[in-house]
Amino acid sequence: MRDVIVSALRSEVDCRVVTTSHPGHARELAEQARRDRLDVVITLGGDGTINEVVNGLLTFGPGPDVPGLATVPGGSANVLARAVGLPRDPVEATGVLLGGLHDSRFRTIGLGRANGRWFTMNAGMGLDAEIIAAMESQRAAGRKASPARYLATTLRQYFRDTDRKHPPITVSRPGEPDVDHVFVCIVQNAAPWTFLGELPVNPHPGAGFDDGLAVFAIRDLRVVPSLWVARSLIWGTDDVERRGLFATRDLPELTLLADRPTAVQIDGEGVDPVTELRFESVPAALRIIV
Repeated sequence: MRDVIVSALRSEVDCRVVTTSHPGHARELAEQARRDRLDVVITLGGDGTINEVVNGLLTFGPGPDVPGLATVPGGSANVLARAVGLPRDPVEATGVLLGGLHDSRFRTIGLGRANGRWFTMNAGMGLDAEIIAAMESQRAAGRKASPARYLATTLRQYFRDTDRKHPPITVSRPGEPDVDHVFVCIVQNAAPWTFLGELPVNPHPGAGFDDGLAVFAIRDLRVVPSLWVARSLIWGTDDVERRGLFATRDLPELTLLADRPTAVQIDGEGVDPVTELRFESVPAALRIIV
Protein backbone atom coordinates (compact mmCIF):
# COMPACT_ATOMS: atom_id res chain seq x y z
CA MET A 1 0.00 0.00 0.00
CA ARG A 2 2.76 2.45 0.93
CA ASP A 3 4.60 1.82 -2.34
CA VAL A 4 1.41 2.45 -4.35
CA ILE A 5 0.82 5.75 -2.56
CA VAL A 6 4.43 6.89 -2.93
CA SER A 7 4.40 5.98 -6.61
CA ALA A 8 1.20 7.96 -7.17
CA LEU A 9 2.63 11.00 -5.39
CA ARG A 10 5.92 10.87 -7.27
CA SER A 11 4.11 10.66 -10.59
CA GLU A 12 2.51 14.05 -9.95
CA VAL A 13 4.72 16.04 -7.59
CA ASP A 14 8.39 16.44 -6.78
CA CYS A 15 8.66 14.83 -3.36
CA ARG A 16 11.19 13.33 -0.98
CA VAL A 17 10.11 10.29 1.07
CA VAL A 18 11.38 9.82 4.63
CA THR A 19 10.39 7.05 7.04
CA THR A 20 10.29 7.97 10.72
CA SER A 21 12.51 5.88 12.98
CA HIS A 22 11.80 7.02 16.53
CA PRO A 23 9.28 9.02 18.61
CA GLY A 24 9.63 12.71 17.84
CA HIS A 25 11.25 12.06 14.44
CA ALA A 26 8.22 13.37 12.53
CA ARG A 27 8.43 16.60 14.50
CA GLU A 28 12.13 16.97 13.69
CA LEU A 29 11.48 16.36 9.99
CA ALA A 30 8.63 18.89 9.91
CA GLU A 31 10.72 21.53 11.63
CA GLN A 32 13.46 20.99 9.05
CA ALA A 33 10.88 21.20 6.26
CA ARG A 34 9.99 24.67 7.44
CA ARG A 35 13.64 25.67 7.61
CA ASP A 36 14.05 24.38 4.06
CA ARG A 37 10.98 26.40 2.99
CA LEU A 38 9.19 23.44 1.45
CA ASP A 39 5.71 23.98 0.04
CA VAL A 40 3.83 21.04 1.56
CA VAL A 41 4.47 18.24 4.06
CA ILE A 42 2.47 15.05 3.41
CA THR A 43 1.94 12.56 6.24
CA LEU A 44 1.08 8.87 5.91
CA GLY A 45 -0.04 7.81 9.36
CA GLY A 46 -2.55 8.50 12.10
CA ASP A 47 -3.44 11.49 14.23
CA GLY A 48 -0.39 11.03 16.45
CA THR A 49 1.92 11.40 13.44
CA ILE A 50 -0.02 14.46 12.30
CA ASN A 51 0.30 15.99 15.76
CA GLU A 52 4.07 15.57 15.71
CA VAL A 53 4.27 17.13 12.25
CA VAL A 54 2.06 20.07 13.19
CA ASN A 55 4.18 20.77 16.26
CA GLY A 56 7.30 20.65 14.12
CA LEU A 57 5.86 22.97 11.49
CA LEU A 58 4.76 25.43 14.18
CA THR A 59 7.86 25.30 16.38
CA PHE A 60 8.34 29.00 15.71
CA GLY A 61 4.63 29.80 15.55
CA PRO A 62 2.30 30.40 12.59
CA GLY A 63 3.57 32.41 9.66
CA PRO A 64 3.69 32.71 5.88
CA ASP A 65 6.75 30.43 5.73
CA VAL A 66 4.92 27.43 7.26
CA PRO A 67 4.49 24.61 4.70
CA GLY A 68 0.97 23.42 4.03
CA LEU A 69 -0.14 20.07 5.46
CA ALA A 70 -1.59 17.14 3.53
CA THR A 71 -2.41 13.85 5.19
CA VAL A 72 -3.00 10.36 3.83
CA PRO A 73 -4.97 8.40 6.48
CA GLY A 74 -2.90 5.53 7.80
CA GLY A 75 -3.94 5.18 11.44
CA SER A 76 -6.83 3.58 13.29
CA ALA A 77 -9.21 6.54 13.75
CA ASN A 78 -7.84 9.19 11.31
CA VAL A 79 -9.98 11.86 12.95
CA LEU A 80 -8.48 14.90 11.22
CA ALA A 81 -8.49 13.31 7.76
CA ARG A 82 -12.13 12.28 8.10
CA ALA A 83 -13.10 15.64 9.61
CA VAL A 84 -11.87 17.47 6.49
CA GLY A 85 -13.74 15.07 4.22
CA LEU A 86 -11.00 12.74 2.98
CA PRO A 87 -11.92 9.14 2.11
CA ARG A 88 -10.88 6.50 4.65
CA ASP A 89 -9.14 4.46 1.95
CA PRO A 90 -5.53 5.69 1.69
CA VAL A 91 -5.32 5.25 -2.09
CA GLU A 92 -8.57 7.13 -2.67
CA ALA A 93 -7.44 9.84 -0.26
CA THR A 94 -4.17 10.18 -2.17
CA GLY A 95 -6.14 10.85 -5.36
CA VAL A 96 -8.14 13.56 -3.62
CA LEU A 97 -4.98 15.16 -2.21
CA LEU A 98 -3.29 15.16 -5.61
CA GLY A 99 -6.31 17.00 -6.98
CA GLY A 100 -6.08 19.44 -4.08
CA LEU A 101 -2.40 20.03 -4.73
CA HIS A 102 -3.02 20.54 -8.45
CA ASP A 103 -5.82 23.03 -7.76
CA SER A 104 -4.13 24.65 -4.72
CA ARG A 105 -7.16 23.64 -2.67
CA PHE A 106 -6.00 24.86 0.74
CA ARG A 107 -8.11 25.56 3.81
CA THR A 108 -6.70 27.65 6.66
CA ILE A 109 -7.75 26.23 10.03
CA GLY A 110 -7.50 27.29 13.63
CA LEU A 111 -5.74 25.05 16.14
CA GLY A 112 -5.62 24.58 19.87
CA ARG A 113 -2.68 24.60 22.26
CA ALA A 114 -2.40 22.71 25.56
CA ASN A 115 0.54 23.72 27.77
CA GLY A 116 2.22 24.99 24.61
CA ARG A 117 1.64 21.84 22.55
CA TRP A 118 -0.43 22.24 19.39
CA PHE A 119 -3.40 20.00 18.67
CA THR A 120 -5.67 19.74 15.65
CA MET A 121 -8.78 17.99 16.98
CA ASN A 122 -8.94 17.48 20.75
CA ALA A 123 -7.22 17.10 24.08
CA GLY A 124 -8.49 15.74 27.35
CA MET A 125 -7.76 15.19 31.02
CA GLY A 126 -9.11 12.35 33.15
CA LEU A 127 -10.89 9.15 32.14
CA ASP A 128 -10.51 9.50 28.36
CA ALA A 129 -6.75 9.94 28.76
CA GLU A 130 -6.61 6.97 31.13
CA ILE A 131 -8.31 4.83 28.47
CA ILE A 132 -5.80 5.97 25.85
CA ALA A 133 -2.89 5.19 28.19
CA ALA A 134 -4.31 1.70 28.75
CA MET A 135 -4.71 1.20 24.99
CA GLU A 136 -1.14 2.35 24.34
CA SER A 137 0.09 -0.23 26.86
CA GLN A 138 -1.79 -2.94 24.99
CA ARG A 139 -0.47 -1.80 21.62
CA ALA A 140 3.07 -1.79 23.01
CA ALA A 141 2.45 -5.41 23.97
CA GLY A 142 1.58 -6.22 20.35
CA ARG A 143 -2.22 -6.08 20.51
CA LYS A 144 -3.90 -4.34 17.60
CA ALA A 145 -6.22 -1.39 18.23
CA SER A 146 -9.82 -2.03 17.20
CA PRO A 147 -13.26 -0.66 18.12
CA ALA A 148 -13.96 -3.83 20.12
CA ARG A 149 -10.71 -3.48 22.07
CA TYR A 150 -11.38 0.20 22.72
CA LEU A 151 -14.84 -0.66 24.06
CA ALA A 152 -13.48 -3.45 26.28
CA THR A 153 -10.71 -1.18 27.57
CA THR A 154 -13.20 1.61 28.27
CA LEU A 155 -15.45 -0.68 30.31
CA ARG A 156 -12.51 -2.15 32.24
CA GLN A 157 -11.10 1.30 32.97
CA TYR A 158 -14.50 2.63 34.05
CA PHE A 159 -15.54 -0.24 36.30
CA ARG A 160 -12.19 -1.42 37.67
CA ASP A 161 -9.39 1.13 37.46
CA THR A 162 -10.72 4.70 37.52
CA ASP A 163 -11.43 6.47 40.82
CA ARG A 164 -15.13 7.28 40.41
CA LYS A 165 -15.54 8.81 43.87
CA HIS A 166 -13.01 11.64 43.99
CA PRO A 167 -13.19 13.99 40.98
CA PRO A 168 -9.82 15.76 40.63
CA ILE A 169 -10.45 18.45 37.99
CA THR A 170 -11.67 22.06 38.06
CA VAL A 171 -12.43 23.95 34.82
CA SER A 172 -11.40 27.60 35.06
CA ARG A 173 -12.48 30.22 32.50
CA PRO A 174 -11.59 33.93 32.59
CA GLY A 175 -14.47 35.98 33.99
CA GLU A 176 -16.68 32.93 34.66
CA PRO A 177 -17.34 30.81 37.75
CA ASP A 178 -15.18 27.73 38.08
CA VAL A 179 -16.70 24.33 37.30
CA ASP A 180 -15.40 21.87 39.88
CA HIS A 181 -15.87 18.19 40.76
CA VAL A 182 -14.98 17.07 37.22
CA PHE A 183 -13.83 13.51 36.44
CA VAL A 184 -13.06 13.99 32.78
CA CYS A 185 -12.81 17.07 30.56
CA ILE A 186 -12.72 16.87 26.78
CA VAL A 187 -11.64 19.97 24.85
CA GLN A 188 -12.47 20.00 21.13
CA ASN A 189 -10.98 22.18 18.44
CA ALA A 190 -13.33 20.68 15.83
CA ALA A 191 -15.89 17.91 15.43
CA PRO A 192 -16.11 15.01 15.86
CA TRP A 193 -14.16 14.18 19.00
CA THR A 194 -13.26 10.73 17.68
CA PHE A 195 -14.69 7.72 15.85
CA LEU A 196 -15.72 4.30 17.11
CA GLY A 197 -15.37 2.38 13.87
CA GLU A 198 -17.75 4.14 11.47
CA LEU A 199 -19.62 5.91 14.28
CA PRO A 200 -18.59 9.50 15.05
CA VAL A 201 -18.40 10.29 18.77
CA ASN A 202 -19.55 13.85 18.72
CA PRO A 203 -20.30 15.64 22.00
CA HIS A 204 -20.07 19.04 20.27
CA PRO A 205 -21.26 18.64 16.64
CA GLY A 206 -21.08 22.42 16.19
CA ALA A 207 -17.39 22.70 17.09
CA GLY A 208 -15.32 23.90 14.15
CA PHE A 209 -11.87 24.95 13.03
CA ASP A 210 -13.03 28.55 12.67
CA ASP A 211 -14.37 28.86 16.25
CA GLY A 212 -12.95 28.76 19.75
CA LEU A 213 -12.61 25.63 21.88
CA ALA A 214 -15.53 23.47 23.00
CA VAL A 215 -15.64 21.85 26.44
CA PHE A 216 -17.42 18.69 27.57
CA ALA A 217 -16.90 18.02 31.29
CA ILE A 218 -18.33 14.97 33.07
CA ARG A 219 -19.06 15.49 36.77
CA ASP A 220 -20.85 12.28 37.70
CA LEU A 221 -19.50 8.79 36.94
CA ARG A 222 -22.20 6.76 38.61
CA VAL A 223 -23.62 4.12 36.29
CA VAL A 224 -27.07 5.59 35.51
CA PRO A 225 -25.88 9.19 34.92
CA SER A 226 -23.00 7.80 32.83
CA LEU A 227 -25.47 6.13 30.48
CA TRP A 228 -27.07 9.51 29.79
CA VAL A 229 -23.62 11.07 29.32
CA ALA A 230 -22.68 8.28 26.89
CA ARG A 231 -25.73 9.17 24.82
CA SER A 232 -24.64 12.83 24.80
CA LEU A 233 -21.14 11.79 23.69
CA ILE A 234 -22.57 10.05 20.64
CA TRP A 235 -25.41 12.37 19.69
CA GLY A 236 -24.16 15.69 21.01
CA THR A 237 -25.55 18.12 23.55
CA ASP A 238 -26.45 21.77 23.82
CA ASP A 239 -24.50 24.07 26.11
CA VAL A 240 -25.61 22.90 29.55
CA GLU A 241 -24.62 23.13 33.20
CA ARG A 242 -26.14 20.37 35.27
CA ARG A 243 -25.00 18.39 38.24
CA GLY A 244 -23.56 15.59 36.11
CA LEU A 245 -22.39 17.49 33.03
CA PHE A 246 -21.01 20.82 31.90
CA ALA A 247 -20.76 21.72 28.21
CA THR A 248 -19.95 24.97 26.46
CA ARG A 249 -18.14 26.12 23.33
CA ASP A 250 -16.31 28.89 21.48
CA LEU A 251 -13.85 29.62 24.30
CA PRO A 252 -10.64 31.53 23.52
CA GLU A 253 -8.92 30.02 26.55
CA LEU A 254 -9.41 27.93 29.67
CA THR A 255 -7.38 26.10 32.31
CA LEU A 256 -7.86 22.66 33.84
CA LEU A 257 -6.61 22.37 37.43
CA ALA A 258 -6.27 18.97 39.13
CA ASP A 259 -5.71 18.23 42.80
CA ARG A 260 -3.41 15.33 41.88
CA PRO A 261 -1.38 14.42 38.77
CA THR A 262 -4.02 13.39 36.22
CA ALA A 263 -3.72 11.63 32.86
CA VAL A 264 -3.72 13.78 29.72
CA GLN A 265 -4.16 13.01 26.01
CA ILE A 266 -3.51 15.30 23.06
CA ASP A 267 -4.87 14.31 19.65
CA GLY A 268 -5.33 10.77 20.93
CA GLU A 269 -1.77 10.36 22.27
CA GLY A 270 -1.06 10.01 25.97
CA VAL A 271 1.28 12.53 27.59
CA ASP A 272 2.64 12.82 31.13
CA PRO A 273 0.09 13.42 33.93
CA VAL A 274 -0.11 17.03 35.12
CA THR A 275 -1.93 19.14 37.69
CA GLU A 276 -2.44 22.15 35.39
CA LEU A 277 -3.34 22.22 31.69
CA ARG A 278 -3.65 25.62 30.02
CA PHE A 279 -5.57 25.85 26.73
CA GLU A 280 -5.77 28.53 24.08
CA SER A 281 -7.43 28.75 20.70
CA VAL A 282 -5.23 30.07 17.87
CA PRO A 283 -7.19 31.17 14.76
CA ALA A 284 -5.88 30.71 11.21
CA ALA A 285 -2.80 28.79 12.34
CA LEU A 286 -2.23 26.27 9.52
CA ARG A 287 -3.03 25.61 5.85
CA ILE A 288 -4.26 22.12 5.03
CA ILE A 289 -5.04 20.46 1.70
CA VAL A 290 -8.68 19.31 1.49
